[in-house]
Amino acid sequence: MLSLLLLLVWSQNLLAHPQVYHPETREDVAELIELLVNERGFERQWLVTTLAEARQRQDILDLIARPAERVLQWYDYRQIFLTEARAQAGREFMTRYADALQRAEQQYGVPAEMITAIIGVETFYGRNKGRHRVLDALATLTFDYPPRAPFFRGQLIEFLELTRRTGLNPSLPMGSYAGAMGYPQFIPTSYRDFAVDFDGDGFADIWTNPVDAIGSVGRYFEAHGWQRGAAVAHEFRLTGDESALPELRANRFNRQPWSEVRAAGVRVDASLEDAERVIPMAFRTAEESSRYVLGLNNFYVITRYNHSRMYALAVYDLARSLGMD
Repeated sequence: MLSLLLLLVWSQNLLAHPQVYHPETREDVAELIELLVNERGFERQWLVTTLAEARQRQDILDLIARPAERVLQWYDYRQIFLTEARAQAGREFMTRYADALQRAEQQYGVPAEMITAIIGVETFYGRNKGRHRVLDALATLTFDYPPRAPFFRGQLIEFLELTRRTGLNPSLPMGSYAGAMGYPQFIPTSYRDFAVDFDGDGFADIWTNPVDAIGSVGRYFEAHGWQRGAAVAHEFRLTGDESALPELRANRFNRQPWSEVRAAGVRVDASLEDAERVIPMAFRTAEESSRYVLGLNNFYVITRYNHSRMYALAVYDLARSLGMD
């Protein structure tokens, strides 16, 4: 009787979670396995077993099709991230990890408030690190999301490399619907390139160790061109017509020389070099009003973390609420 019950449970589980990504049923999976075996020296059976464990997730496909940055206006978006609860939790985080934040600021030149704000916006200081298995997210987006399959294929490969190199069980790490992981929500290539063992224990642990996460965010910003001590953005007045700045409300990052932007009617209470490249932006603060922000180099660096103007502005505003000049 017990064996029959066990067989029934196993059969029901197989039906509920079919092995979608098995090389015997998916040619694209078989091709990836061949590549990794022949070019990167993976063990074939480990790959077959690992990818067969991945689950195809329709909810992930639904989520990537409608990210908040595409469907919300700034006045809605800011209410998610710029709350007193998030600011208070940020102040507590800064107090608890003051030594690590100070060390990261000294080493990488990135203000403690900015590092804290990134972690605060990404995961509410580690409280919301994601509810999706990274393996499921990356397999689903690699094999069943053609618009960005090449990108996610690269992330899946790096995730498999990461778990092989570190001995992590690939079925365990949790993250976002796009496969971002840990306190700072690094995708696998970002972990490869920028994660640091900031507490010196021999492992760059961005999943459970906020000290390593702090150092990793600092290194990421430094590597992407953060300018120590420089401003992030200026509020501006527009004396001309918005039509002279066609990308003012577009979610694009084509930086323009300050001389051209100034000629279009942008005015700021700051001295900028004519050749300095800037991003003039307008954000809806209500149905009929706007906030005008001139993004400088350090604002652009924030967008290298997440390619959304609203995201970058939320991080900047949160950092200022934590005391950043």
